[in-house]
Amino acid sequence: MLAALTASRRGADVILVESTADGGRKILISGGGRCNILPSVAQPDRYVTGSSRNTLRKMLRSWPLAEQRAFFEAELGTPLVREEETGKLFPESNRARDVRDALMAAVRDAGARVWLGARVTDIGRVDGEWEVRLAGAPEVRAGAVVVATGGLSVPRTGSDGAGLAIAEALGHVITPTYPALTPLLADPHPQAHLAGVSTDVAITSRRGKPAYRGSGSLLVTHGGWSGPAVLDASHLATTSTADEHHDIVVDWVGVDPADLDTALRAAKGTVRTALSAAAEAQLPRRLLDALIEEAGADPSVPLAQLQRVQRRALVDTLTDYALPWTGHAGYQKAEVTGGGVRLDEVAPRTMESRRAPGLFFCGEVLDAFGPIGGHNFMWAWATGRAAGKSV
Repeated sequence: MLAALTASRRGADVILVESTADGGRKILISGGGRCNILPSVAQPDRYVTGSSRNTLRKMLRSWPLAEQRAFFEAELGTPLVREEETGKLFPESNRARDVRDALMAAVRDAGARVWLGARVTDIGRVDGEWEVRLAGAPEVRAGAVVVATGGLSVPRTGSDGAGLAIAEALGHVITPTYPALTPLLADPHPQAHLAGVSTDVAITSRRGKPAYRGSGSLLVTHGGWSGPAVLDASHLATTSTADEHHDIVVDWVGVDPADLDTALRAAKGTVRTALSAAAEAQLPRRLLDALIEEAGADPSVPLAQLQRVQRRALVDTLTDYALPWTGHAGYQKAEVTGGGVRLDEVAPRTMESRRAPGLFFCGEVLDAFGPIGGHNFMWAWATGRAAGKSV
């Protein structure tokens, strides 16, 4: 929609081809139906790509966050408010549909034709033009084509990988795709009885380069774990191989292990009360008790009765807990797709293919994704606008 709107405003004759009956379905489901439209602070260093990070930063910088916010508020008439707890920006109405409808109305007002329920099956060069082939409709000839088809995540929204297949067929190198920002699963699940419990944690992984560090809320689910902290780290699991199982390590309490050990040696009372007093982050009691039991101790016994090896096991469990994941929820629950068209195959200022002049890529079909919190919309808006300016 951003590509179509921008190109139309610059005088191009634009057709927006959309396979679903209404379009913008990922907008509709984002933020629990509220649409986390943007972050309040850009964090380019937290994006993940198998391509050049320098190219990624150039693409993001093409439309700075402040200008994106001004576009939605001043041009689309969609006031945004900051959620203090998370720093996310939402429409003042808290209705994702208002964002989608405002964008689609702007596209039509700019003069673009919108074809809904029309699915592209193939693209090819014919007589110096692009021929766009559609299911159940005549082909369309065009001087330029923007591929803004998303990836493979949440296929019910229309993301079926068609753009990736088209790019590959036209000779582009595709970084292998994988589900990202998806819940992790465990079988057996040691904390299944805690489903619904959430707490703030820090997550690290010492494997891979660079080493991963993140933080945020972790939510225990019936099948495993979710919440922003887990979703942001989930690509470590979805890119793991049988030969390299990524350890995803949770710090539940935010205390240096040596300091926690010292505090426990000086504490009195039961294991539960001592840990509650020593931990900076106040864990929900049920979760704290479960972690104590996983460490092989009894929450209600006097701390003085613990042996040194048991105390060390408690410290390790609370500060260096290897999340026992065995799988993930895949593309059905993934918020984005990792991998995609390599960024070095695309000119960062124009988003035009370096292999096929007149072909442009933007959004999730590219090899980049950001963390939870509106960063992937920021990527979509920036790259879509750049493509629309260039066609």
